[in-house]
Amino acid sequence: MMISRRSLLKSASAAAGLASFPAGVTWAAPPRPRFDLSAGFVEQELKAGSPKVRCWGFNGSVPGPVLRYRKGEQVRILVSNGLSVDTAVHWHGLRVPNAMDGVPMVTQDPIKPGGQMLYEYPLRDSGTFWYHPHQSSFEQVPRGLYGAYIVEESKPIEVDRDLVWVLSDIKLGADGQQVEDYGRILDLANEGRIGNQVLINGTAAGAAQTLNVRRGERIRLRLINAASARIFRLTLAGHAMSAIAFDGQAVQPHAVKQVNLGPGMRIDLVIDCLQAGGAVYSMTDVGHRGAGEIARLVYDGSKSLRDQPMAAPIRLAPNKIAEPDLKRAQDHYIVFQGGMRGAPVIGTVDGQPTKTHEMMEKHGLAWTMNYTAQHEHALMHEPLFYFKQGQHITLHMINETDFWHPMHLHGHFFRVVAVNGQPTRFQEWRDTVLMGPRESVDIAFVADNPGEWMFHCHVLDHAAGGMMGTIAVE
Repeated sequence: MMISRRSLLKSASAAAGLASFPAGVTWAAPPRPRFDLSAGFVEQELKAGSPKVRCWGFNGSVPGPVLRYRKGEQVRILVSNGLSVDTAVHWHGLRVPNAMDGVPMVTQDPIKPGGQMLYEYPLRDSGTFWYHPHQSSFEQVPRGLYGAYIVEESKPIEVDRDLVWVLSDIKLGADGQQVEDYGRILDLANEGRIGNQVLINGTAAGAAQTLNVRRGERIRLRLINAASARIFRLTLAGHAMSAIAFDGQAVQPHAVKQVNLGPGMRIDLVIDCLQAGGAVYSMTDVGHRGAGEIARLVYDGSKSLRDQPMAAPIRLAPNKIAEPDLKRAQDHYIVFQGGMRGAPVIGTVDGQPTKTHEMMEKHGLAWTMNYTAQHEHALMHEPLFYFKQGQHITLHMINETDFWHPMHLHGHFFRVVAVNGQPTRFQEWRDTVLMGPRESVDIAFVADNPGEWMFHCHVLDHAAGGMMGTIAVE
């Protein structure tokens, strides 16, 4: 029954194709030339003068190439698998037709070693996104398979530089190579596998990671958290940071003193550099597993670009997203339990009631969503919810665990409407929301993209440990 249901959903979403998108949307033609993206083995120098580290990467580097397009373009990306294991590529945050979402055994078959898959879809939304495997993500992502994906606005805001920082971490042993301890139950059942070296765009973070700026320069800094488990909590000395987008979606510009970025999440910042020439300021990760100083802004001594902030507005034009009507939205609830310090629970595994310690010992699972622990894609059971296309949904998420969970919904954006019952300040659009320990988060969206969509924790060890499921839009 699972196979026939999935086949039905896949065929329906593929047949709907562009017809599933809102009326009145047009796409640029002809499409861009095909881009070839190859997953393979990589040796990369993470720090100047240090031995090269064996990684996996796209097109020979970690991170992979920055994919840059414009809103409205049609994309053709041929993914080739040069690894010795199956893979598949998910376009994190992009609202694509379901058949193009890159989830093995849910939206497609895995790409076998030596195999290829052509992904084709229109770009409905501008914003800061990224790409990564959705096959054994808890291993393939920290090995280095990830990259930035930028869709530029039709009319971008005016800045002097538009920069992308892909933040991640890597776990290195005494020999300078990656520690291959992926999938340990101690990581799956706790905060996840945390690396011991933070990377910015594939090179070691720290004092040597410098951004040279001029006085008066305005920078748009796009931050992407591609780590498998690390939550970044970033401050920048001597500068005001203005948030203009969360997860690629425009938000009312506002000052942020600290950036809290869970795995999978993104933020676009505008920074006006107005300090004196020769000054140095630190960006610091201040979280409980913080890496300390990860980068420095260094002012050069050349002539100032300007002495006052640029006058151009920084508010982004919003993407067109169906607005959920909370008054007529259907309420659904989802309870999260488990983990090493969680209260004892009984979860359903493969249709059988199972105690927490048995889930860990016998199945390598540690978390439940609505009392069900899911294996990775191939063995997943029925969707958590079935929604009718166009239905307005409010999803109340209740975290009964002692851990943080960045919850990611494929194929849709949602408004974050309340935390612990209190309305949020900006009611912001997101595709990934950071849910704190013992916290409740309410999100609302219109289920307007047909197909079966993943909904999971983006601490990738938590997803592998059971905190993953799907919703079906029919």
